[in-house]
Amino acid sequence: MGQILIFGMGYAAGHLAGRLRARGWDVVGTTQDGRGDSIAFADEGAVLPALRSATHILSSVPPVAGADPVLAHYGDAIAVAPATWVGYLSSTGVYGDTGGAWVDESAPIKGRRADRNAADAAWGGLRGDVSIFRLPGIYGPGRSILDRISEGRAHRIALPDQVFSRVHVDDIARGVIASFKGPAGVYNLADNDPCHQNRLVEWGCAMLRAPLPPLQTLDEAGLSPAARAFYAENRRVANGKAKRLLGWVPRYPSFREGLAACLPLVRSP
Repeated sequence: MGQILIFGMGYAAGHLAGRLRARGWDVVGTTQDGRGDSIAFADEGAVLPALRSATHILSSVPPVAGADPVLAHYGDAIAVAPATWVGYLSSTGVYGDTGGAWVDESAPIKGRRADRNAADAAWGGLRGDVSIFRLPGIYGPGRSILDRISEGRAHRIALPDQVFSRVHVDDIARGVIASFKGPAGVYNLADNDPCHQNRLVEWGCAMLRAPLPPLQTLDEAGLSPAARAFYAENRRVANGKAKRLLGWVPRYPSFREGLAACLPLVRSP
């Protein structure tokens, strides 16, 4: 057991916090406004003491306006904090487009977002005990293709060679926890079965006994800029390093097991 300070209590970090609290950990988290039992990110009077007393520090905050806000505000304090473990939730987007080829942690950083690339590199150089977790598409209870199908928001896109990797939120938490006793470094946390997003839609529709959405082009689908950017890159993310060095094995090795675990919480369409 220990005390962890988590910057950014979002979906993945909140799931991790729940698992650690269940194990008896003292969890302190930040949000922008200090809602609930979190502390406000800008409240240095609360954040700095938490930094000094934490045994573990994690940031899940993405870059904002071209810069990493955690490093900008607290980077110097984190660099000298007495914590024995520091982690950062990054993105496999730093690899950029590989044309569907497999990519591992040895690949160069060349993603489309310069701020995300810079943040990944800056966290890696902050101190010697930093673990960086590069994450693909995150899904889990309340945030899966099943929910989008149920709400009428799912799309099938006519890009037959497009491949994506993904990871269940529970496997992120398990990977982060496994790293507490493993070597620092960069780790991809992804499932074993990269595939086209349409396969998830088709599988999910069968699970929910819902009709398939029509096959559309990107233009016909009318996607938001963020959703459209999802289709701008094509890669398969290798997860062997986390398995070898952390002893991590995904509980949900493919979307099939992961969606089955999500199903009880989804309303029928």
